[in-house]
Amino acid sequence: MNNTHTPNRPRLKAIIQATLLYIGAVALIVYFLPRDSQFIYQYDVNKPWRYGQLMATFDFPIYKPDEVIQRQQDSILKHFQPYFQLDKEVSTTTIAKLRSDYQDQLKQVITADYLRHIEGLLNNIYKKGVIGGENADQLKNDSTMAIMVVNEKVAEQQSVSEIFDVKDAYTYLLTADTTRYKPELLQRCSLNNYLTANLIYDEERTETAKSEAINNFPWAIGMVQSGQKIIDRGEIVSPTTYNILNSLQKEMEQRSSSTLAQKRLMLGGQILFVCIFILLLMLYLEIYRKDYFKQPRNLLLLFSFMVIFCVCTSILISRNMLSVYVIPYAMLPMVLRTFLDSRTALLTHMITILICSITLHYPHLFILIEFAAGVMAIFNLRELSKRSQLFLSAFLVTLVSVLVFLAYEFFTEEDINKLDYSALIYVFISGILLLFTYPLFFIIEKAFGYTSNVTLVELSDINNRLLRNMSEVAPGTFQHSMQVANLATEAANRLGANSQLVRTGALYHDIGKMENPAFFTENQLGGENPHKNLNYEQSARVVISHVTDGVKLAEKNNLPTPIKEFIYTHHGRGVTKYFYISWKNEHPGEEPDLSLFTYPGPNPSTKEQAILMMADAVEAASRSLPEYTEESIGNLVERIIDSQVNDGYFRECPITFLDIAKVKAVFKEKLTTIYHTRISYPELKK
Repeated sequence: MNNTHTPNRPRLKAIIQATLLYIGAVALIVYFLPRDSQFIYQYDVNKPWRYGQLMATFDFPIYKPDEVIQRQQDSILKHFQPYFQLDKEVSTTTIAKLRSDYQDQLKQVITADYLRHIEGLLNNIYKKGVIGGENADQLKNDSTMAIMVVNEKVAEQQSVSEIFDVKDAYTYLLTADTTRYKPELLQRCSLNNYLTANLIYDEERTETAKSEAINNFPWAIGMVQSGQKIIDRGEIVSPTTYNILNSLQKEMEQRSSSTLAQKRLMLGGQILFVCIFILLLMLYLEIYRKDYFKQPRNLLLLFSFMVIFCVCTSILISRNMLSVYVIPYAMLPMVLRTFLDSRTALLTHMITILICSITLHYPHLFILIEFAAGVMAIFNLRELSKRSQLFLSAFLVTLVSVLVFLAYEFFTEEDINKLDYSALIYVFISGILLLFTYPLFFIIEKAFGYTSNVTLVELSDINNRLLRNMSEVAPGTFQHSMQVANLATEAANRLGANSQLVRTGALYHDIGKMENPAFFTENQLGGENPHKNLNYEQSARVVISHVTDGVKLAEKNNLPTPIKEFIYTHHGRGVTKYFYISWKNEHPGEEPDLSLFTYPGPNPSTKEQAILMMADAVEAASRSLPEYTEESIGNLVERIIDSQVNDGYFRECPITFLDIAKVKAVFKEKLTTIYHTRISYPELKK
């Protein structure tokens, strides 16, 4: 049973990984999508309206300008009359205390006439009202002209100028009638003991009345009906229109604080929308790019860039920062085209801009511009091999974006003077940002383990330190590698394989021979063969070690993984036939330990690796031909490659018999050209 389920485990693992990436991408994109009605326009008084025609989609009031509202509210608060409760018990209690004190001690200071005078003044003071010191200061600071005095359940207005505070009341007692009543006698009576505030601030009633006054304030000065035109492109934003636009923004913000049910409905719609489009991408990958599921890094790269651009768009829109055209969306297809393929890059780009478009009020122009820019980016980067191609791509993408923008504006705008060219500034900035794609390639290669064509071109430079060392230490191997690179590149071009990858792999496939260059015939230059001092097993081990030594050198020099794979597979699980057959000839009837004569492998797993294996074997064998004729070269190519096919070296790679036939034809043509017979030049007779 274990054997039955074992083949399904990789498939199950790939499904789980893809599902997790799918859920994660949907969750991140939806989380950042704005769920409030956003007012994304930027405008100013006496400046032209830069957007298309704006129509009211619902009825809304025209609110008063903020400064008018503030001024009128200040006026309301300035004339507002706070409420105070009149406490009648204060006057009764105070006068009773005065009479009691008179009988006890004040009789010796003043006469009964003075007592009646003081009582009359106190009754008059408490009738008008006495207010506490803090409340009195507050009324002065607020410039309050009158207050509302609540006597039982009746509130009457009273001027602040008629009200006493404790200090004013005391002065009034002393100076009310100085001709008949001497102030110095009155001062000896400690009259301040009979002055207590009888107007108590009623905070609750005051705040209630203040709220009613503000709430009853008329906020609006008119209405805008649904379907009514607010402003058109190119029109000057007048103060009245500016106020209407501000009112629309306020109303949209108020409507955005919708009920929980409405927000859940919007969230559900966004989840469904994003799920459908990303599911379409997954179905495409399942049908046309199943191999991507076997390599999680491909899906991770694809979904990472999709999420990054969607999240950046949502943040830009929700915070009303800049125009979305400043984001270099064409960077996404450029990256995916370089590391994956053109069709996947185009479809992913389209789905990304469709998801981003749901955050915009006017998505049509956005979709048209970014679609054209993405197609141009993919077309121009069919095979990235030079830095200059990125500059050209950025220029062409910007040019196409500008032309699409102008074309759309020309056939949608009747008056050419109303065209808004401000969006083109952001398009140019986006084109400049595309130039950062080149350093981004380096980051992606390190993070995801990819190898771009730019890196391969740099590695294939023969002035590279490692290749230069090989040309000095093992010149014969270097020349062999150059010839193999030429053969393999031509064959890869004929088969539509990655020719730059094959060429770079061919240049480095034998770097392990630098460790023991003299043990390989191409480097011996007619000197003594060191294999004479070794037995066949030892010689085989030295020859086989050039594979493992080459991998160690590649790791030491940080060569990409695909190059190391060429080093591993260029002999596959082949046998060092020279030493193996020689051993068999000396030991008839015996079988050696085959592992001592077998390369570590593995066999080629890609079309490019198969091409390199064939080119390596054919080029090496061609050096031993006694004569170079079209027939001998053809027989050699057929024999070498047929032997590799019969030995099963290509069973694990996607190469067909038709491909192999094409490779044979290329090798025959190239070798015939290389080893063609030259005519001998005649000598000049004396």
